Amino acid sequence: MKNKLSRREFLGKCSAYTAGMTALSTFSMAGFTKKTKTFSRRKNLGKTRIKVVLAHPSSKEPCWPNIGYDFEANKAEFMKNLNKYCPDIEFHPVTARKDDDAVKILQSDPTVDGYIVYLSGCLWGNVPETIAGAGKPTVMVDNLFAGSGEFLTSYAKVRREGFPVAAVSSSDFKDVAEAVCALDTIKMLKDSTVLVVGGKPDKNIEEFFGTKMIGVAFPEINEAYNAADKATAQKWADQWMNAAAKIIEPSQADIVKSAILYVAMTDLMKKYDAQAIAVNCLGGFYGGHMPAYPCLGFMQLNNDGHVGACEADQRSTITMLLMRYLVGRPGFISDPVIDTAKNQIIYAHCVAPTKVFGPEGPSNPFHIRSHSEDRKGACDRSLMPLGEMTTTIEFDVGRKQVIFHQGKTVENVDLDLACRNKLAVEVQGDVYKLLNYWDQWGWHRVTFYGDFKRQVYQIAQLLRFEIIEEA
Repeated sequence: MKNKLSRREFLGKCSAYTAGMTALSTFSMAGFTKKTKTFSRRKNLGKTRIKVVLAHPSSKEPCWPNIGYDFEANKAEFMKNLNKYCPDIEFHPVTARKDDDAVKILQSDPTVDGYIVYLSGCLWGNVPETIAGAGKPTVMVDNLFAGSGEFLTSYAKVRREGFPVAAVSSSDFKDVAEAVCALDTIKMLKDSTVLVVGGKPDKNIEEFFGTKMIGVAFPEINEAYNAADKATAQKWADQWMNAAAKIIEPSQADIVKSAILYVAMTDLMKKYDAQAIAVNCLGGFYGGHMPAYPCLGFMQLNNDGHVGACEADQRSTITMLLMRYLVGRPGFISDPVIDTAKNQIIYAHCVAPTKVFGPEGPSNPFHIRSHSEDRKGACDRSLMPLGEMTTTIEFDVGRKQVIFHQGKTVENVDLDLACRNKLAVEVQGDVYKLLNYWDQWGWHRVTFYGDFKRQVYQIAQLLRFEIIEEA
């Protein structure tokens, strides 16, 4: 499964803005000057179908931006950019010139996954409200200095009425692509499968997102362990040992056992066509139900674009999978510790990714250690990059809320206390306020490298989740 990724980045392999582009659009391409790798979605995840409603008045009368404006050229460029930067989405463009058009659009294809309403100009009717009022995730986009008046009033109205709508009012087309990525993320979650080993699947997640949650008992993973290809496992063990900056406590036998469990997990994921696996690792290993910890396997899964999650924590698992699709980066589950004297939160756990910027990003050094609490088995201590902004969140389907805070990485704490990974972050906000929500949300949080506040807010709006800024 190595390098077969479960997400496709919208902001793919891009080139700088070229002089040949039309000047009719107010969008710049500034966000696409840095080349990045394009990932293809997994074949078993159905293609997202989005209806693009291109709304504008006649240009024969006085209007914004001006009489005689070429709306057709503007719409054509908008669609060209959508198809270029969101190549794996199926777009169905249709023009709306009056309120009745919106009703007909909804009736013509009720099976689409979401809508984009592009206000190329101001109709001053109810087209945006009618489309958003259908209740499907909708992104409303302004053509600056052309659709702005109706964009502002319509978006404010549908948001106040509680419909699942996000807005983009930006001269940078990157922001449009990011919002469309949120629509695609919702669809990909619907088509995904999560394995829950040694735990009871959360049917609330399945009901809300449509994600298939499948329970796997310990005997089944042990059966997969016994059947795993030992030569393949040895290769993984050798790769981890050769890549590690240090191997401290574990024996080679411990690491090989972890590699066999990794192969067993990937075999199960192939069997069930799953994109994520969550394992009751402490209960499984402490109770003698599993021969090894899954920590090194989780490191590899998260590095390669899948999701491996600790302690059968399904809320954290769906958060990691959502953000994997949305921003293309792995999450780091932790049991945080707060140090008010330093204005820090320290994210502690016995597994972390070593490719925090995604599968195509650089690898950071790591050590192979024993699991901290019982000093057995093998895990990784990832020496994660410092001076970087992080976004820490949990999506809770029961609460219909997202808990959220941010901070800048300052230290990989080296103390022989608690979990092996201890990433210290200087809190952005009030560290004392950060003490207030743990009884309601539990101890775990999931941290992602990058400033993803806008993306989290957009998808929260499309899911109709409230944001709780805990710092």
